[in-house]
Amino acid sequence: MSALPADPHLPAIHLRPPRNWINDPNGLVFHDGHYHVFFQYNPHGPQHSNVHWGHFRSPDLINWEPLPVALTPTPGGYDADGCYSGNAVSVDDRMVAFYSAHRNDRWWQPITTAESQDNGRTWAKRPQLLIAEPPAGTTMYRDPYVWRQDERWRMLVGSALDDGRAAALLYESDDLENWAYLGPFHTSDAAPGTGPIGWECPQYATFGDRSILIVSDWTPQNGPSHTTVHTGHEKNGRFTPAASPVPLDHGPDIYAPALLKAPGEDRWLLWGWAWEARDDGWAHEAGWAGVLTLPREVSLTADGTVVQRPARELLALRGARVLHRTGHVTRPEPAELGQVSRTFDLTAALIPDPTGTSGLRLVTSADGSEYLDISLDPAAGHLIVDRGHASLDARARGGSYTAPCPAATRPGTPVELRMIVDRSIAEVYLADEQVLTLRFYPLADGPWRLQARTTGAGRSDFAVEAWNLAPGGVHQETVLAGQGRDAELTRP
Repeated sequence: MSALPADPHLPAIHLRPPRNWINDPNGLVFHDGHYHVFFQYNPHGPQHSNVHWGHFRSPDLINWEPLPVALTPTPGGYDADGCYSGNAVSVDDRMVAFYSAHRNDRWWQPITTAESQDNGRTWAKRPQLLIAEPPAGTTMYRDPYVWRQDERWRMLVGSALDDGRAAALLYESDDLENWAYLGPFHTSDAAPGTGPIGWECPQYATFGDRSILIVSDWTPQNGPSHTTVHTGHEKNGRFTPAASPVPLDHGPDIYAPALLKAPGEDRWLLWGWAWEARDDGWAHEAGWAGVLTLPREVSLTADGTVVQRPARELLALRGARVLHRTGHVTRPEPAELGQVSRTFDLTAALIPDPTGTSGLRLVTSADGSEYLDISLDPAAGHLIVDRGHASLDARARGGSYTAPCPAATRPGTPVELRMIVDRSIAEVYLADEQVLTLRFYPLADGPWRLQARTTGAGRSDFAVEAWNLAPGGVHQETVLAGQGRDAELTRP
């Protein structure tokens, strides 16, 4: 088992600095042989304020190098109170970052840009805003997403309209400098009060003549809420959905995902922000908050289902296989499967007991009182992830969360799942590519071990394999974070 860091909850293979606040992934771009991942970052503390753009890059999605903080608020400038979310594009020998310029004295966040001509090490902001004013009839305006399509540049901006609808607004340009507003690309239901007040961080991906629009739902009462995906197609600058929107992720702790089309292939990658599921005071004591999910591959099936799976490159993180068990379990005694480290990758084929719930338990305390349950409910057709007993600290959030799993309703049919756990984050993928992401905070000394269990009167069959994961290589360096202070940007 690998040695633990000073903070046992600090993830080992998920991207984040070793301390302070992060939120939305930004500026996903492939440039000069590297994947670049930027993110909202406060270099001075574990709270959402003083927002910069932090920066990592990688040649292979495994080995990540921290680069100097890319964007820093300019005192007295148009982004004086934060360089908020956006994205980036690669154009010839330069990268252009589009972002939301935040000031506390205006309700909208104008769109502006910064450029780098040295592979992201230094950035120059444009002297004036790119799009200074929102269109008439808007009550929220932020988070540009720019992409190249059919020999033209296009931009979506997250918005809310004064008639109560959320919207993604569309712009087009020939040169990245002069942008024409074309109106709403897509909106929520027309009747006020039937949907979110605003859409943040719109993302768009095409799959032939079909496409998906991902939006993060925001309300003024509660702020960030959840993320939904709309499937359909575009015609004449308007997106027409083919079905009702569905959750992108069925877990409680993911928001503001960002897309990147992988170079030289028809593959879309996605990162999301997994926020904390513990009291702010605990996060402040720990000195850090937020983590990015692992990169995922996003695709669209023939029937219009949006599917996700861990990026194929992540298989390279697997070390020794520490567990390989097949068998069955009956009530009341669980089947002990073996030990795992605090960062592991698991695959399982489970045939659920039709008379109850059955699945796996990750036990993190020697006496069995602290655990995370991953189970199948054949009657409801659900995957259930229950963290009600996952931390001995009452400051950690509990709750039980479900994802649709039709295969569980078919007697004798194996349900395949993959789960990647990294100290305080679990990403659970079903074979039909539904995914559920949540945070949990075990306190006990362990060792961590897995069990197979059932609550029914019959039996549940299982085949389980697990590998401990080792972080890729990361260069350590101290980077200037702005305003005369240093902040070390590394991945643990």
